[in-house]
Amino acid sequence: MSQTRGKYDFCIGLVLAMSSSIFIGGSFILKKKGLLRLARKGSMRAGQGGHAYLKEWLWWAGLLSMGAGEVANFAAYAFAPATLVTPLGALSVLVSAILSSFFLNEKLNLHGKIGCLLSILGSTVMVIHAPQEEEVETLNEMSHKLGDPGFLVFATLVVIVSLILIVVVGPRHGQTNILVYITICSVIGALSVSCVKGLGIAIKELLAGKAVLQHPLFWILLLCLTVCVSTQINYLNRALDIFNTSIVTPIYYVIFTTSVLTCSAILFKEWQHMAADDIIGTLSGFLTIIVGIFLLHAFKDVNFTLANLPVSLRKDERAANGTLLSTYDCFDHDEESSACLGEMQSTESLSGRRNGSLSAF
Repeated sequence: MSQTRGKYDFCIGLVLAMSSSIFIGGSFILKKKGLLRLARKGSMRAGQGGHAYLKEWLWWAGLLSMGAGEVANFAAYAFAPATLVTPLGALSVLVSAILSSFFLNEKLNLHGKIGCLLSILGSTVMVIHAPQEEEVETLNEMSHKLGDPGFLVFATLVVIVSLILIVVVGPRHGQTNILVYITICSVIGALSVSCVKGLGIAIKELLAGKAVLQHPLFWILLLCLTVCVSTQINYLNRALDIFNTSIVTPIYYVIFTTSVLTCSAILFKEWQHMAADDIIGTLSGFLTIIVGIFLLHAFKDVNFTLANLPVSLRKDERAANGTLLSTYDCFDHDEESSACLGEMQSTESLSGRRNGSLSAF
């Protein structure tokens, strides 16, 4: 009965995590559509200090969609392990990228499509190999987990590292080093996920009719969550304001998810009950998602498709052979003749300069 209940909760958590990604990914599209509509009307844009978006129903639909996604994500931690829920947050990036190509006419290049495919495959592998039984079901059990010496040492290190980064390193290097503010958000995020996990369990008990509000741990977790989330939002906004979003997003995802997986392994000891092949599968799925997110963000401004792949291969082949096509080969293909001749003239000029020939000038 307990095993059946564990699988049932796992499925609920999985559905909630995936629906959260869909809602959050779709919220960006709705907000963007609303802002673009306002721009076409000539209203003052949000980046210029305008607040006309408050009268746009599409923007409000996006905000409500994001709220629904966050609620679903919060609830997912009450049913499924954090080892599963946190990495699946990458799906919101994929949903946003795919929907933007359909509704915002933002083309998804070949690297982006491969990145989406890899992230989906990695998520599938993680779902298959993730731990499916939830060990902590009450606040009393959660309090015992939080009192474990291993977690206390981890939490203490997180607080010390965060304070050093905030007080000492941040003022000196935060404006130039992208890892400073992102690391602060990520390591504190591990504690915030633990708080969310505990509060999710508390809400389940509250719905079951138990006197959860009289338990001191509930209010401690709520206070810690407020402090952690406020700190995360503050320093994540700083990172986004200083550095490129396409760089911040993948780095934040990798460090944040790694911190959460580490915290989950120490707090809930999920990895101790997993077989070796499940551990390898989970790590492989996570690394596959990382590669997919990197391809999706790092090369999103590169105009590269399957159509120009043969041309690129031909150019690489010419460079590898160290020779150019003959004049006959150039004129044999009309569409490439001008580009080929330009390439020949450029190479002859460079060769002449290396040999000290005046004819090159």
